[in-house]
Amino acid sequence: MENAKIHAKDNIINGMSVDVEDYFQVSNFEDKIDRSKWSSCELRVEQNTLRVLDLFDRHNVKATFFILGWVAQKAPDLVREIARRGHEVASHGYHHQLVYNMTDNEFAGDITRTKEILESLAGKEVIGYRAPSYSITAKNFSALKILYRCGYRYDSSIFPIHHHRYGIPDFSRFAVDIPVDGGESIREYPISTVRLFGKNLPVGGGAYARLFPLALITRGLAGINRKEGRPFIFYFHPWEIDPHQPKIACSRLTRIRHYGNLRAMERKLETILQKFNFQPIKDI
Repeated sequence: MENAKIHAKDNIINGMSVDVEDYFQVSNFEDKIDRSKWSSCELRVEQNTLRVLDLFDRHNVKATFFILGWVAQKAPDLVREIARRGHEVASHGYHHQLVYNMTDNEFAGDITRTKEILESLAGKEVIGYRAPSYSITAKNFSALKILYRCGYRYDSSIFPIHHHRYGIPDFSRFAVDIPVDGGESIREYPISTVRLFGKNLPVGGGAYARLFPLALITRGLAGINRKEGRPFIFYFHPWEIDPHQPKIACSRLTRIRHYGNLRAMERKLETILQKFNFQPIKDI
């Protein structure tokens, strides 16, 4: 019955992704918790990511896990388990530093270091990257060339929306090859949006999936599949299914963005995994 239901909707297979970072590493808290203090924070990313893996197992879904190098070194068995269960291991950088705040040499060092760590643990080549907080924008677009030179073959860092921290609003809403060196190209998989009233509205996961009504999110995602005939890219973080994580003092807006609807997120994910077909981004 479930298979019939899926094929009655569409046969498009979408990209599912998880940004593996802990609650204290998010950009919203970088002015609250210095990186030198990370090791003293309660580490919850391992148990939460194992819950995500079990969630995917229940729905027979394979995904891409963009993993921080720092997390990989703290929880090496987690990286091995992600790979063992058949998921794609990809890079999220080492320290969750915003790309446009690094020099080219710093960025190259960061992504090379993380690639080497992840490959040694997963036993597979790492070809995918996602910038912390989608911090590849118009002002540092050349970062895509550095990614290619460092051995990456696709990126999923560009969010085609307006946001105070990230976004290229007029960027393609769907996968596109970006020319780099010597006639080569790197493929960009932007985070998914729907086009409404002349603007791109985010429906591709994260806080948007937590805070917006589930019916609105699933309707937007279904429209991408059915009306536009294209796959979408969805993302979330392990800490987003953890309502019991330690609370960090912050502004009201940050409190809403980070803690809003944490209790509802796993239930929403269950519905999304039931309604749509998914695979790792590298297989799209």
